[in-house]
Amino acid sequence: MTSTRSAGHDGGTFGGLTALVTGGASGIGLATARLMIAEGARVVVLDLAEQVPGRFAAHLRADIRDDAAVVAAVHEAVSVLGGLDVLVNNAGIGAQGKVEDNSDEEWHRVLDTNVVGMVRVTRAVLPALRASAHAAVVNVGSIAATAGLPQRVLYSAGKGAVVAMTRAMAADLLPAGIRVNAVNPGTADTPWIGRLLERALDPAAEYAMLAARQPHGRLVSADEVAAAIAYLASPAAASTTGSCLSVDGGMDGLRLRREE
Repeated sequence: MTSTRSAGHDGGTFGGLTALVTGGASGIGLATARLMIAEGARVVVLDLAEQVPGRFAAHLRADIRDDAAVVAAVHEAVSVLGGLDVLVNNAGIGAQGKVEDNSDEEWHRVLDTNVVGMVRVTRAVLPALRASAHAAVVNVGSIAATAGLPQRVLYSAGKGAVVAMTRAMAADLLPAGIRVNAVNPGTADTPWIGRLLERALDPAAEYAMLAARQPHGRLVSADEVAAAIAYLASPAAASTTGSCLSVDGGMDGLRLRREE
């Protein structure tokens, strides 16, 4: 059965549509949820945080490493929203270190969150998405998936899996009318980067280094990433699936000549 809800009504790009945003309590997830609401969507946020700074249809707490908790949260989200049109898989954790620096336990913890966590949420929402006329999934990847960054082996492995998984999911779900895309942010000005800078010996120098390695010379903003996610999730991108959109100031594709 296909939903009769239509996009573009009730004001905005997402008028009449519904969305679930994981990791929506801060950073990119929060910026995305707020933008989609501003464009007419009804949004449920799923996050481990106790509180979310915004007015949403619901704020659900669940650990995406716990399948039973995910299934219960998704069931509640679909019940609150009366269906589901969009899933934004944003929840994830960071990791630092070379290949020899992280234990097996840390590898399992990070991949269970950043890769298998996306699988759990997507698997749980599929029945609702199949009933939507505007079904879309947007996975949040990273520049780490495509560029070799120092001290990011574990994180890069997970985000590389997200990109590969996005394309395979898009192929599998296209016959059901479900689009799947990814956004690969560069180094974004988010709370995780803030915590990273707090631990640095020289936070100002670390910030300058992170900004300088991106060709446009600054960190990416959460709002800029949210705009890309919202586009891919919207009916305006109805012919886009299996794509990975870089929002990284040119870091992935540009090789600028140094000025002497």
